[in-house]
Amino acid sequence: MSLLAALLFPWLLFFTIGRPFAGMMCLFLQITILGWIPAAIWAVYALSQYKTDQKIRRAIRYHTK
Repeated sequence: MSLLAALLFPWLLFFTIGRPFAGMMCLFLQITILGWIPAAIWAVYALSQYKTDQKIRRAIRYHTK
């Protein structure tokens, strides 16, 4: 579901992962039709980084208990 949001509404994804400034920049980029593709690629990359960061945090929490 998040991947679909990243492709259709890249700016919205940034707000859902807690990066509002990047979301505003992405919205500005997405306003132009040519900027939609780079905005979608950026959002997919940010989503993958966010998921990786979450996995690392969970692993650190698990090993520190």
